[in-house]
Parts: sequence; structure tokens; C-alpha cells
Amino acid sequence: MLMHLLALLSLYNLKFASSSFVQPLCHDDESFALLQFKESFIIDQSASSETSAYPKVSSWKLESDDCCSWDGVGCDKDTGHVISLNLSSSCLYGSINSSSSLFRLVNLQRLNLADNDFNLSRIPVGIRELSNLTYLDLSRSGFAGQIPAEILQLSKLVYLDLELNSLKLQNPGLQSLVEKFPNMEELYLTQVDISSRVPDNMANLTSLTSLVLRECGLHGEFPAGIFQLPNLEILSVRFNADLTGFLPQFNRSSRLKLLKLAGTSFYGELPDSIGDLKLLYVFDVWKCNFAGPVPSSFGNLTKLISLDLSYNNFNSGTLDWIGKQTKFIQLGLANLNLNGSIPFFIQNLTQLTYLNLGYCNLTGYIPSWLANFTQLSDLRLESNGLHGSIPSWMSRLMNLETLYLDSNHFDGIVEFDIFLKLPKLSSLRLSFNQISLLIKPSNNITFPKFRLLGLGSCDLDEFPDFLKSQDELEVLTLSNNKISSLIPKWMWNLSKKTLLFVDLSYNFLTGFHQLPVILPWTNLRFLDLSNNKLQRSLPIPPPSIFSYSVSNNTVTGKIPQMICNLSSLLSLDLSYNNLSGMLPDCLGNLSFSLSILNLRRNNFHGNIPQICMKGSQLKMIDFSQNQLQGWIPRSLVNCTMLETLVLGNNQINDSFPSWLGVLPELGVLILRYNQLQGTIAKPENNFVFPNLHIVDFSYNNITGKLPFEYFRIWKAMQIIGKHRQMYMQANTSFKVPGYIWTNQYTYSMTFTNKGIELAYEKIPYIFTAMDLSSNNFEGEIPELIGNLKGIQLLNLSNNLLMGSIPSSLEKLTALEALDLSQNKLSGEIPTQLTQLTFLAFFNVSNNHLIGPIPHGNQFDTFQDKSFGGNPGLCGSPLTIKCGNFKGPLLPPLTFEEINQDSNLLYEFSWKLVVIGYGCGFIIGVVIGQIVIARKYNWYIYLHFAVQHQ
Repeated sequence: MLMHLLALLSLYNLKFASSSFVQPLCHDDESFALLQFKESFIIDQSASSETSAYPKVSSWKLESDDCCSWDGVGCDKDTGHVISLNLSSSCLYGSINSSSSLFRLVNLQRLNLADNDFNLSRIPVGIRELSNLTYLDLSRSGFAGQIPAEILQLSKLVYLDLELNSLKLQNPGLQSLVEKFPNMEELYLTQVDISSRVPDNMANLTSLTSLVLRECGLHGEFPAGIFQLPNLEILSVRFNADLTGFLPQFNRSSRLKLLKLAGTSFYGELPDSIGDLKLLYVFDVWKCNFAGPVPSSFGNLTKLISLDLSYNNFNSGTLDWIGKQTKFIQLGLANLNLNGSIPFFIQNLTQLTYLNLGYCNLTGYIPSWLANFTQLSDLRLESNGLHGSIPSWMSRLMNLETLYLDSNHFDGIVEFDIFLKLPKLSSLRLSFNQISLLIKPSNNITFPKFRLLGLGSCDLDEFPDFLKSQDELEVLTLSNNKISSLIPKWMWNLSKKTLLFVDLSYNFLTGFHQLPVILPWTNLRFLDLSNNKLQRSLPIPPPSIFSYSVSNNTVTGKIPQMICNLSSLLSLDLSYNNLSGMLPDCLGNLSFSLSILNLRRNNFHGNIPQICMKGSQLKMIDFSQNQLQGWIPRSLVNCTMLETLVLGNNQINDSFPSWLGVLPELGVLILRYNQLQGTIAKPENNFVFPNLHIVDFSYNNITGKLPFEYFRIWKAMQIIGKHRQMYMQANTSFKVPGYIWTNQYTYSMTFTNKGIELAYEKIPYIFTAMDLSSNNFEGEIPELIGNLKGIQLLNLSNNLLMGSIPSSLEKLTALEALDLSQNKLSGEIPTQLTQLTFLAFFNVSNNHLIGPIPHGNQFDTFQDKSFGGNPGLCGSPLTIKCGNFKGPLLPPLTFEEINQDSNLLYEFSWKLVVIGYGCGFIIGVVIGQIVIARKYNWYIYLHFAVQHQ
């Protein structure tokens, strides 16, 4: 009997044990919530970008007994509650809000909705209901707007990924997020608009293993303590241009494996202790501000496979250690001054897939041992001094996708067939060499599908026929060739949807076959047709355009009203054409985006429209050399970012625009050759024109005394200073997937320098000049003019000025040219002026000066024309000796006589420069004659390369 009871008890225990291993079914309410969530979206394959994407919810059926078996659903094995939901790359399309049934799954611990399209929905505040979440991934899912404060209530979160949406983290901001999640382990916020500093208390997140804050608008100093977090393995803060910081000394216990600082403003030297990061496999400081030697301790990093030191200020020093890093897959040394031939130490790195040696001052030939680098997919040798022929063995690098050979000294005939044998080649740059590219007819030839094609200055005389078959092009450069005649009709079908950048400048193009009303490239961002022979009407680019230039052609007709629909336009250059008519009133609509507006030397007439709205982005306006009339538009006070205003050589009838003094950035004001009249009003305060350093309102009818009150307060003219940029320019940039374009558009002007009218194709930032000549100023030259200590060119000629030459001019120690001719000045020439050791041009002719001409330093180099027309002057270089002299006085030269003898004056002034400048800064010579081949330069940074993903 006892044995029977024991047997029954054993059977019961066995049955009980067996039943305890059966996972319970999911709860009906959760199953129903999941089905409701499924029904709130449509399935759209294009909603997910991953090639492996498929609709996981398709397997969810109402008749299924257990939702725990559904694809992407995970349940607690004890309770049956849904605790995990992974619907990443599930092709879901639609909106989501707080009423979504998703937020009834209150037991969720892990939620992954990455790589779907939620149609710019905001992250719902209902997210707070999922208070058990430890893992949340909403990356690449089309969310937009401010990240809600309710997400901070998910106190158990240790993993948060919100990358690649259109989100903001500003109120609350990053500071609040760090405070609320002290146990955070992984944080990914790429392209979340944070626009703040990185909080110091982020260095307290001791559990943090991964921190990715790429392209977040971060600024200020990055807390150095973050680098020393004990568990940190991955750190990326790339492409936050205003983020500064330095690398501290590293601990040997550091777990850092990946460190990416590319595109930031980190500075200082790399510490030798970087060699203690034994686990480091990726180090990327592309385009930062690091300097000093490259530590040889990099050679200790045996796991390192990717190193990019490009575009910093390193002293290259010895880099032989690189030759021992045979595991390297990616190596970027661009802008290191390597000098000489391509370094031999690279020969051993045959596993490289990426090699960037651009801008390294390399010379010699491309070495034959590079033919062994058969794994290369990206080879960049641009902007060096490499010469010889482009080797035919390059056709054996079968994995090449990107090849940059532009801006070198390669020569000879290059057969395009070399590149046709590279089946993966999609980006090719050959521009700016001395090659003649031979492209055979494309019959029965299969061409690669190019994304980027740079064939500038390749001696082409027609559009390459193979372009007809290219339907994936994004960048096309055919500039500086010999292509003539009309742009063919088939060009309008070239890569209609993909083309972003087209440069056809510096050819001999005369027009278009069947010019469409609007150019058909629907995503075009950049179009340069400048320096051709285009005729007839102005082509209109699509609304997507950012930069458009048709300068230096013979385009005729009016500016079409449709151009005002280009609401994304950053730069518009229509200068040097035969355009006519009145300027469209709607140009003001462009000022919200436009930085550059150049309409110089056309035939426009009528009034200047109100071109600046509040919030204007305009930095440069040039309407010079037209026939514009009326007043200077008062709306210019809204152009608070304006740096250069050039309105010279028109028929403007107005008074001096003292009201422009409120513009804080205005540095250049050119109003020469107009019909300005009246006196110059006194400044309203001491803060007007704070940055003005070039002013020219010569050849007008301005009367009254010289504006001595301005001489006291024009601060930019009172400083002999330096600027971080050499030339005045507008720096604009834009991003599209895969590319960052940076435009450096240099400002230009016409100015009288040393008696000669010169076209300045570039304006040095340190150039300071004032030309008030050929007006009706009267009275004396004020002593306050000595305040303008930074001025280099001063022209007060052809006025009605009286009195003596002020001795305070001796304070203008940077002065190179002083023209006081054609006035009524009297008295002696101050001897103090001989202390102006940079003075290369001096003209006081046709006044009433008397006494001996001073001698010493530069004054011993001036010729007699500098002093003619002053009957009372004597001494060398005049023939009249001081004391008792006989003979008739020389009659004053007229202004016309001086101009008629300008050739001699030109020779004279330049000879003086050569003689007079034993040492010092010859800015007057250099800046007067600079002529550049191109008005602006665009730099293209390609971010689809592996190392910058």
C-alpha cells in the first residue's frame, strides 16, 4: 500500500514538473493590441531601405493561437506577456500617435521599429506607458519634431537609438537626457538636432560603452573626461564643425575600439599615449585642427585597421611605422606634407581598400607596385605634382569604385578604355591635368554606370557620346575644354532624376538645342555655365537649384519672373552678359536663402527693387556697371549679414546712405560713378559701420566737409590687423546624401590704386582703402584722418579742399598710396610724411603748395609729376631749385592732362614699388593685379566612402 502511494506521488510530481516547462500562451489583450497595431499601417516595400527587409507582420493572423510565435514578437517564458517587439525593416508605412495600441503593451522591455517610414510622425507622448523599456530603437524611421519629454520617464533605458530621423533634442535637451539616464550604456543620436554643448556630466556615465553624436550641431568644448570613461568602446562625434576639444592622455586600461572625430574643430597634438589603446581598430580625425607630429606610438596598435589623419596641420615626421601595419584596410594621409614620391612604406599594405594621398605635395610617377593593391576600391591621389602618363595597369584594379587623379601634371594621350575595364568604377576625376582624353565611339561598348565624372581640361572638343547611356550620374564636370557649338538635345535626358552637379564652364558653347522652359534635372543643386559664348535667353534651372552661374556670356533678354521661384538658391551670378530690362520686384523673395547676388555689367535700367526682406541671408550684392537709377533701396537695412555692397557705375540719384551704418558686417561699400549729392550726415552714434574697411564714393556730387566724425569711429580702418582668411569670400555649403559641397565665392570690385583703375578679382581681408575723389568736398583735411591707422590707399583728389596737409598723416604707417592732387591745398608738405616707409605712390600735383620738397626714404623715389602744378614748390625732383631761382613758373597741370599721361604714370608707380619696398608688405602691388581663372571654387567631399559612413 505504501509503495502504491509512493508511485502515485511520483507520477503526480512528474506531471507537475512536465507542466511547468510549457510556456504559457500570450495574453488575448496583447494579441489583439498587436493585430490592431498591424492594421494601422500599410505594407510598402519602399518604406525600408535594407535589402533584407520584409513585412514581418504578414505572419500575424487572428486565428493563430499564440502571438508569442509571431515573427518579431518575444514573450516572457513564465508570464506569457509580450516583452520584446522587433519590427525593424518591416516595410511599415503610416503615422503613429498616442492612441496607438502599441502603448497597451506595457510589459515591453525591448522595442525596435528601425528602418520603417512613419511619415514624419512625432514620437508619441504615449511612449511613457512603456515604463519597463530597457531597449528602444527608432532609428531611420521617418520620425520628426522635438523628442518628447515623456521619453525621459523611461527610467530603465540603457539603450537608445534615435539616429537618422528629423528629430530635435532641445527642450528637453541633452543635459536632461544625461541626468535622467545615469545607467545608459549605448546612445545613438546621429543627425538629431541638439544644437548645444555636450554637458560635463556626460563624463559621469560610467556604464556607457557606445556614444554616437554625429551631425548634431554640437558646439563648445567637448568634456575630456568622456574619453576616459572606463567602459567606453565606441565614440563618434563626427561632423559637428563647431565642436572643439583636445585628446587627453589615455589610460592603458581604456577599452576604446573606435574613435571618430572627423569634421570637428578638435585641436592640439595627439598624445603619445594613444599607443596605449591596444583595442583600437578605427581612428578617424579627418578635417580637424590637430597639429604637431604624428605619434610613432600608433605603431603599437596591432588591431588598428583604419586610420585617417587627412586635412589637419600635422608635421608628417617619420611615418615608416605605417609600413608595418599590414592589416590596414583604410589609410587617409591627405594634406600631410609628404614631399617627394609616393612613400615606399605603403608598398606592404596590399590589403588596403581605401588610400587617400591627396594634397600631399607628392611628385614623380605613380609607382608600378600599386598594381598589387587589387583590393583597392577607393584611390585618391588628387592635387599633387604627380606627372608622366596615367599607367595602363590601372585597368587591373578590378575592385576600384573611386579614382581621383585630378589636379596633377599628368600628360599625354589617355585612352578612356583604361577605365572601361573597371566594372565597379562609379567615381572618376581626371580634371586639371595636361592630358588629351581619347574616347572611342560607344558602339557595342559597355560603359560603367558612373555616379561622379570629372573630365575638366581633358582636351575634349565635343560632348562624349557615351553620356547618352548614363542614367545614374550625380556629378558631371566638363569644364575647361574646347567643346563648341550647341548643347545637344539628348543632354536633357541625361540622368534626369539623379543629376546634382553640372559644370560646363570655360568652353565655347553658343546655345541649346530646344531649350526647355525649365531645365529637366529635377534634383539639380549646382549649375555652372559661365565663361562660354551662350546667346539668347537665360536658361531657368529647376526649383531644387542651390548655385547657378551664367556669368561671362552674351545672354540677352530680361530676367524671367520664374527665377524668383528658386527658393533654395544660395548663389546667383549673371554678371558680364547683355541682360536688359528692369530687375524683377520679386528678387526680394530670394533673400531668405540667397547669399550671393551678382548682376554686374549688364544693361539693366530702372529702380533697384526692395531686395532684402527681414531675415535676409545676403552677404554680397553687386549691381555695378548697369544703368540703374533712383534711390538706394532702404530695405538694405534688413541685410544684416551683408559684407559687400557694390553699386558703382550706375545712375543712382540719392544722398550718401549713412543709414547703412547699422549693418554690422558691411566691409566694402562701392558707390563710385553715380549721381550722389548733398552732404554726408553726421553719424547717429559711435557704432556705425563697425567693419567698413573699403569705401569708394568717388565721381559723385557730394558736397560739404569731409566726414571727419566717421574718421573717429570707423574702427576697422584704425587697426593694422590680420584675418584668418586671405580673401573676402562668402562660404556657403549644402549637403545631399553622399556629398557635402562647400563653395568659396570670392568678392570682387573695381578700385583706383596708385592712379590706375584696377579690377580686383579678389579682395584681401586686410586691404583698407578710401576713395572720396572727384566730388565737391571743401574745407580742410581734418587732423582726425590720422586715426585711420590701418588705411593703405587714400584718395582725396579732385575736390575743393583747402588749408594745409595735416601732419597727422604720419600716423598712417600702413599707407601705400596717397593722392591729394587737384585741390586747393596750401602750405608746405610736412616733413613727417617721409616716415611713411610703405608709401609707394604720392601725388600732390595741382595745388597751391609751397616750400622745399622733403627728402628721405620713399620721397627720394617720387618723380616730378607727383609735385607738378604747384608753382611754389622747389627742390628735387623738380628742376626749380630752392632759394633764388629764375624762369617762369610751371603752370598747373589739368586733371585731363594727368589722365592723358596715364601710361607714364602707370610705369612710374610700379617702378616706385620695386625701388621703394626694400622690405615690408607689398600689398598694393599684389592685390592690384591678382587675376584668377575661376570666380569661385567648389570643394566636394564624398561621404559615401566606407571610412566616413
